[in-house]
Amino acid sequence: MTPPSVSRGRPVGRRTVLLGMAGTALGAAGCTGVSGRTAAGHRGTAPTAPGHGVTTRAPAGAGTGPPASRAASPAPSGAVPPLPRTRPWRPTSAEVEPAAKLSAVELIEALGAWPSGGGGPAAARARAAAAHQRPALAAQAGPLLPAADEAVLQVVDAQYGGILADAASVLVVCRQWTRRKATVTAGGTTVDVRLARSGRGWIVTALHPARPGPPEPAPPAAARKVLADPRIELPSAAAADLRGGRVHDSVLTAMLRLAGTYRISVSVVRSGHPLDVFGTSRPSDHPRGRAFDVWRIDGRPVVDPRTPRSLVEHFMRDAADAGSYNVGGPVRLSGGTRPDQFFSDATHHDHVHVGFRT
Repeated sequence: MTPPSVSRGRPVGRRTVLLGMAGTALGAAGCTGVSGRTAAGHRGTAPTAPGHGVTTRAPAGAGTGPPASRAASPAPSGAVPPLPRTRPWRPTSAEVEPAAKLSAVELIEALGAWPSGGGGPAAARARAAAAHQRPALAAQAGPLLPAADEAVLQVVDAQYGGILADAASVLVVCRQWTRRKATVTAGGTTVDVRLARSGRGWIVTALHPARPGPPEPAPPAAARKVLADPRIELPSAAAADLRGGRVHDSVLTAMLRLAGTYRISVSVVRSGHPLDVFGTSRPSDHPRGRAFDVWRIDGRPVVDPRTPRSLVEHFMRDAADAGSYNVGGPVRLSGGTRPDQFFSDATHHDHVHVGFRT
């Protein structure tokens, strides 16, 4: 994510809540393109605690660590393996625009989970309609709809890719478990959910699931170190980005350096992030593998008002010291090696963006 631009639309205020969405928008634009251009070349028309600080918890094994999709050992003959228990992810009143996140998450939760015998395109369209969204959006769900007898899905995090008065991008990071016959497969993805404000709230206009591409036979050494570091939590799409060798060394080096001081939960690196700074045609650093976002530091969600601002500020300054030319977060810091090294806006109230030129 790169510094904001207000070339389109009116940005949304910092503390808009569900009971006060009619207020005048005052925040800044965010990190993606309203045009719908998304990492991996897609174009559209327009983990542990779900809900950032809410006490609900994800199921065992539903964290943001690096494992890729994997098949569990088949159950004994005749036995049906159970799928993990999951809980709905819900935004809190600390969000800039909780209703936008709620609409995005509810659709992903509906599309990515179904009971035994409830799979298939027709059932997916019905689930989208039940979530009060267009049934045709099911055709854009991609990896959320594998061939399986049943599935459960856990949203790990939902962060803004951009927020304006009448348009938004919400990046929904999720894990998914599917069962086909007696085999359970664990996987997950990140979906760039595009929304527009209407008279009846926020309506999803397009879905852009991450498409990281195939892994390299031998990922770079720095990538292997990041993947193996227990202090760096990576969702499935981000881990796949690293395995594919599509992330710049500056990003990998900074992650390792920051992990020497903090436990960091990454939300997005390259895939699953829109191509442009939201509301502009200016390219984002993410699709080029030159940026990463952190939604949780030392187990404390950035969006949670109970998270010490000093922790976030220190992390942002340490990210700049690690070589980032472009550090965004919920706090606008002074200083830096250049006037615009630090920035803050409504989009970045829920995460820290760390970007690199090379």
